[in-house]
Amino acid sequence: MTDDILFAKQGRIGLITLNRPQALNALTRAMCVALHRQLMDWAIDDDVQAVVIEGAGGKAFCAGGDVVAMHRDGQAGSPDFEGFFHDEYRMNQAIAHYPKPYIALIDGISMGGGVGISVHAPYRVATEKTLFAMPETGIGLIPDVGGTHALPRFPGEFGTWAGLTGARVKGGDCVAIGYCTHYTPSAEISVLKERLAISHEPFADVLGTFHTDPGHLTLPALRDGIDYLFSQNQVEDILSLLDEGDDWAMEQAAIIRRMSPTSLKLTLYGLRAGEGASIEQALKLEYRMVNAIKQGYDFYEGVRAQLIDKDRSPKWSPARLEDVDIAPYLVEPAGGDLRFD
Repeated sequence: MTDDILFAKQGRIGLITLNRPQALNALTRAMCVALHRQLMDWAIDDDVQAVVIEGAGGKAFCAGGDVVAMHRDGQAGSPDFEGFFHDEYRMNQAIAHYPKPYIALIDGISMGGGVGISVHAPYRVATEKTLFAMPETGIGLIPDVGGTHALPRFPGEFGTWAGLTGARVKGGDCVAIGYCTHYTPSAEISVLKERLAISHEPFADVLGTFHTDPGHLTLPALRDGIDYLFSQNQVEDILSLLDEGDDWAMEQAAIIRRMSPTSLKLTLYGLRAGEGASIEQALKLEYRMVNAIKQGYDFYEGVRAQLIDKDRSPKWSPARLEDVDIAPYLVEPAGGDLRFD
């Protein structure tokens, strides 16, 4: 076990606390394995009627996976690279099918892997401190952790927009785009957690009692434009529409052009494939992609530029969308496809 993730029973709930505040509660492989194992134990524990997950430290729920460690493992050719994704994705699938209510209290930053341990749950609570993003196209990855299953199920094309641009969505807008199901002020989260633990009311009723109006939102007004601009099935076609649009649209085009062309192509392919896919099919495709990404260039360059050297000037290869061939990223890995038995 690891002190980076804590488990406790409080009243009728099993409480999971991500406990790496110094790293914004970023997930390690050991944390993924421990979380999965604990979920299986609590699934057959009659004392645990629901699972609640939170992040320690007051700033982040979970800022993602430890991509710097993945960068190191991948460059070294270590099997720990694909091992991390193998264990994380199986944990994501367990959350998606969990037999008891699973409630994510997203009181802070939630990116990448943090989305994977929350978005597949039936109950996801945002606060004014919530910050959602899937920024993977900026580091040569894809919005994985079942993101290619979840994002297409956001209203309209919000998921396509978020997946391609890495857009940061705050507070109540996280409910508007479909990431969260409830909104509660941060100051009330501790009381909500206590009520979930000790109340005899159905969990949905407790969450409904604490759900409040987040006030003014910015994204609903952009919905029609996003649905039109991001409905195309080729990145080039989305960019053509954006280039002809207003200042906001052109800003989105500029953002997309800073991302890895390979990641953009893989992401849009995965999102469209995920529309009619099961969570297992989506994760299997994502696993194929990340195994091939390990053998490529852009992930190492993206992490270097954004997180290691921090020069924010990645040099992608290929550098042009028209030169990207995603076919090698869609085949079964040498070590075999992801399995869930």
